Amino acid sequence: MTTVPATTPPETTTPSPADAARPGHAAPSGTVRGATPWTATGVTRPDDQELARLDAWWRAANYLSVGQIYLLGNPLLREPLTRDHVKPRLLGHWGTTPGLTFLYAHLNRAISARRQPTLYLTGPGHGGPGLVASAYLDGTYSETYSDITQDTEGVKRLFRQFSFPGGIPSHVAPETPGSIHEGGELGYALSHAYGAVFDNPDLMVAAVVGDGEAETGPLATSWHSNKFVNPAHDGVVLPILHLNGYKIANPTVLARIGQDELGALLTGYGHKPYFFEVPDDSDEPPLVTHRRFAGLLDEVLDDIAAIKERAAAGDDTRPAWPMIVFRTPKGWTGPAEIDGKKTTGSWRAHQVPLANARDTEEHLRVLERWLRSYRPEELFDDDGAVRSEIADLAPPGELRMSATPYANGGVLLRDLRLPDFRDWAVDVPAPGGSTAEATRVLGQWLTEVIRHNPDNFRIFGPDEVASNRLQAVYDVTDKQWDAELYGPEVDEHLARAGRVMEMLSEHQCQGWLEGYLLTGRHGLLTSYEAFIHIVDSMFNQHAKWLKVTNHIPWRRPIASLNYLLSSHVWRQDHNGFSHQDPGFIDHVVNKKAEIVRVYLPPDANTLLSTYDHCLRGRQYVNVVVAGKQPTPNWLPMDQAIEHCTRGLGIWEWAGTEVPGTKPDVVLAAAGDVPTLEVLAAADILRNELPDLKVRVINVVDLMRLQDSTEHPHGLTHAEFDGLFTDDRPIIFAYHGYPWLIHRLTYRRTGHGNLHVRGYKEEGTTTTPFDMVMLNDLDRYHLVIDVIDRVPSLGSSQAGLRQRMQDARLRARAWTREHGEDLPEVRDWVWPGAGAAAELPATADTGGDNE
Repeated sequence: MTTVPATTPPETTTPSPADAARPGHAAPSGTVRGATPWTATGVTRPDDQELARLDAWWRAANYLSVGQIYLLGNPLLREPLTRDHVKPRLLGHWGTTPGLTFLYAHLNRAISARRQPTLYLTGPGHGGPGLVASAYLDGTYSETYSDITQDTEGVKRLFRQFSFPGGIPSHVAPETPGSIHEGGELGYALSHAYGAVFDNPDLMVAAVVGDGEAETGPLATSWHSNKFVNPAHDGVVLPILHLNGYKIANPTVLARIGQDELGALLTGYGHKPYFFEVPDDSDEPPLVTHRRFAGLLDEVLDDIAAIKERAAAGDDTRPAWPMIVFRTPKGWTGPAEIDGKKTTGSWRAHQVPLANARDTEEHLRVLERWLRSYRPEELFDDDGAVRSEIADLAPPGELRMSATPYANGGVLLRDLRLPDFRDWAVDVPAPGGSTAEATRVLGQWLTEVIRHNPDNFRIFGPDEVASNRLQAVYDVTDKQWDAELYGPEVDEHLARAGRVMEMLSEHQCQGWLEGYLLTGRHGLLTSYEAFIHIVDSMFNQHAKWLKVTNHIPWRRPIASLNYLLSSHVWRQDHNGFSHQDPGFIDHVVNKKAEIVRVYLPPDANTLLSTYDHCLRGRQYVNVVVAGKQPTPNWLPMDQAIEHCTRGLGIWEWAGTEVPGTKPDVVLAAAGDVPTLEVLAAADILRNELPDLKVRVINVVDLMRLQDSTEHPHGLTHAEFDGLFTDDRPIIFAYHGYPWLIHRLTYRRTGHGNLHVRGYKEEGTTTTPFDMVMLNDLDRYHLVIDVIDRVPSLGSSQAGLRQRMQDARLRARAWTREHGEDLPEVRDWVWPGAGAAAELPATADTGGDNE
């Protein structure tokens, strides 16, 4: 794991309980130079000249968008269009793009007038050409990519790179300046937006929600995020529901219900909807359309400014936050018909309306008329640069949405002030000589992490922070809650501002955390292990984002995405089979080795060391699986740090090998319950077969098992063989599905000697030891595995093998008769540990909420 031993935190002034213990403090303002957020006074309505400039900017953005999809040459139509000017493969999405560029243009005007820091987040991520075009128009794209110059050749390169081999993707991607939301992340626009505004009081996120996206479960749930934003201490999300009527081939639900019904729905979600419509058959002059929307946007922003003013004056009631319902034709400004079939205002405009623009002269002329309808000769000067009076519509400097530092969170990232985790070490007088709930101990340390970082660290979880034993954090913070409050006799630890965010939706917790990280803060997500699968797709997209941004020099590293998975498979015996699934690890390790890390600390001290390491990380996804039930502590803190630094190691005190000779068998474990069973098996072997040379290995960092050529944490073959041998049986007890260990080690010399025990999809509501027996991970079965696989034993130990089988039968019968585990199992301690300092078992009812 390459953990660096902790150092004493730098000298700082500890926040007083009144100031930091109930943190609602926002990050210092002024992160965007020249900002004067939430201005409402002195803003004038645009005159005809400004409206004409706004329309010209919009036409230029649309022209550049269509050009990206279609053109290889003749970028400004300075000569008649020929088929050789058109790309051989036409890729991209047009339908949502003109609406996105229209909104971008109007937000530019508003930002310039109000000096309002704004992040533009587009749920319809396939509007990529529009966002690239907008960043080019305001100059950020050329500043970021110096070869995309502001001239005819630069426009040609801009067009050529789009959806072209060696170029950029067709959707909004990490390569797009100003973006934090990837085009493949359908359903998460609002959760990312709200995550971005937590602790960013000056920031507005204009979050465009596609009407196709609005049909997804995560998006439908995320409307409720407005109950978790504090008007005084957080920023503002302005949702814009973009109703253009169609998905790829079907109409959208919200576009096909009446305005009264839609308004009632959105009002019920807690919003104050403002409606704007451009009918499909509208012949309204463009300046009239622009004037109508500019007036509506100013009204909305004035409403927001008034809410912020009331909140600053002490009004802590939840407002009805404004939002915009923006109804426009699909493919607005495109060809009305192609081949006699309705195009604009239909599903046919969704992707590439002229999919074969090179095939006939008629189609080529349709494309040319479409491009020329934007009047490029009015938009670009003789050198091919956008005319200055148009470009000047964009705000200056960092107020440009494509240049905002909020979209490059590493620029704003501050290191966490981490207390020395060693101060929370549990006493381990001997291996197994004390007992603790590992996550409860972690929660005590996290309490101080929150105290030391009152404005840039939050914990996210779906109603499971206390259930996963992290409730000590409520000593210094509350759960943020801006819906109704019933008073402390009912609502424990609920407040208008807090560092814990709980909503019974893994999607929202993941999305909030991602938005929080992407805009330059730190956090963790805690969840029941079985239910983290709900965010598999979200994890995919975030891991892909990190992988791509690792290779984009201007993207600064952000804090790692940290998972804490507890209530895990082996101690979900009370909730049963539905709550038993360790497969998220398998999903995670599919991603690039440079991104993913998986840790299985076996006790409280190794968990503390592991999580200190994770919170210091950048650009990783860290998955930590740790139990919350009372379990033995194996390592004192100094040894725990060394063990975590190595990532795995031999526990010499547990084995019986003879120095200078090879062991007869290797017992390995990864995970807290597998570690317990391996040590219990080693104890049996020590007593029953004292001459057998047993080596015990514990693995914390799962990726250490992989080949060093495949993962940066991996062992070389020589290192692996030195630990596990190249010719001795290896009995490996693993927390998850057994085949993952085989997958990680298939290149190893001794892989044929490896036998893995783990979860094999057997579970029910039963006792903890019966759970491990159901999956053949128990100590008795591990001893049987040793007998079966060590050649020198074989039939000579048939009697011991039979006694182990009988012990399994006896343990099973005991649970059926008494409803608890056999005393010899339940009360077992490692030899020399003495009477372990046991904590009382804690009843767990958290799973019922799922």
